[in-house]
Formats: sequence, structure tokens, C-alpha cells
Amino acid sequence: MVKEIVSSAEENMKKSVDVVRKEFASLRAGRATPALLDKIVVSYYGTPTPLNQMANISVPEARMLVIQPWDKSATPEIERAILKSDVGITPSSDGTVIRLTIPQLTQERRTELVKVIKKKAEEGRVAIRNIRRDINDNLKAKQKDGVPEDDVKRAQDDLQKTTDKYIKEIDELVKLKEQEIMQV
Repeated sequence: MVKEIVSSAEENMKKSVDVVRKEFASLRAGRATPALLDKIVVSYYGTPTPLNQMANISVPEARMLVIQPWDKSATPEIERAILKSDVGITPSSDGTVIRLTIPQLTQERRTELVKVIKKKAEEGRVAIRNIRRDINDNLKAKQKDGVPEDDVKRAQDDLQKTTDKYIKEIDELVKLKEQEIMQV
């Protein structure tokens, strides 16, 4: 019973790390990646539709994305959605495909992105610590309900090791993303 509580905490911590990983993927690091467009939603015949569900997104060059809409009539709406988004890239279209050329990052923008990464990583760490706190409270309540103190202590130790493991994983993600951004 106590082990199940700790394993559910581990599942939630994994999800927190995955959220941080997805947030990092959507940040522009000077290199083209289809993940940059994951958050873009296009008004397609009045229905908000994710861009990746209505077009093929490819990376022909290191700093270029090509979007091929399956429905050519949606091209102007896709352009509008990209312009409204926080991607910060102006699309160029020839009527059938949309090209996004990713500009070289300035040093100022790189340091700004590193700050954003560290902020998002801290949010992930806080989420993991909140999970730990909630589970610790749950374990203390179980102890009051008659679960042996040794089992609770062992579970708390396991929980702390799990917390440390996932916080370390976030720290490694930060280090990798920071290197990727600062690479000229």
C-alpha cells in the first residue's frame, strides 16, 4: 500500500519531467525543429486545429522549416496563425508551401533564452517537490491510521531518492539545452 503511493508519485514526477522536455523542445535554439510549431493552433473552417494535424512539416535545411498544408485553401490561415504566435518568425509563402527561415540568434537573445529555460526548469523542480510534499503528507496520514513507522520511513527515503533522481534529470536537460542555445 505504501509502495503504491510512492510509485504513483514516481509516475507523476516522470510526467513533470516530460512537460519540461516538451517546453524545451518548443524553444527556438537557432536550429529548425518541427516542435517549434507544436503550440500553433489554426482556425480551420472556424475550428481551432493544431498545425501539425493539417500540414506536413519538414526540415530541408538546418535553419528552415517547410510547411505543406494538405488543404491549399488553408495556407493564408496558417500564415496568420504563425504571425500571431510567439514563434517570432515571419512566414513566406508561394501559395502551396510556407517556408520559415530561422534567423541566427543574437548573443542577447541567447542569454534571454537561457533565462527562460532556467525558469521553466525551476517550475518543473517545484512541481516535483510539490508531489513529494503531497505524498509525504499522505504517508504521515497513513501512519496515523496504523501503518508501521518503519514502512513510512522507508517510503519517505525512497520518495526522496526518486525526487532527487528526477530533479537531477531536469538539471541535465537544462545543461544540454543551454549548450545547444549557446552554440554559435
